[in-house]
Amino acid sequence: MSDLHREVSDLETKSATAARLFDIRRIIGGLFAVYGVIVTIAGVFASDEDLKKAQDVNINLWTGLAMLALGLFFLAWLKLRPIKQVPVVPEEDAK
Repeated sequence: MSDLHREVSDLETKSATAARLFDIRRIIGGLFAVYGVIVTIAGVFASDEDLKKAQDVNINLWTGLAMLALGLFFLAWLKLRPIKQVPVVPEEDAK
């Protein structure tokens, strides 16, 4: 294998690693999970005045739990179906 093929193979490996690191499911899942925890905590400690404004529905609690569930869904999806690395076929073997 020539130096060029090794360099291309190394770059493809680095690219696949970067793709896994910056997978959109990780970003969306992480943000929804963090914000879901924050909003859920705000819902747990809601005052009576806050509940009265929302017609006695603890909207922060329900929204926070939904956001947390969505975030965990994205993170589970990432774990169960990771990005597959495409095998590198050298040009000599491709012909």
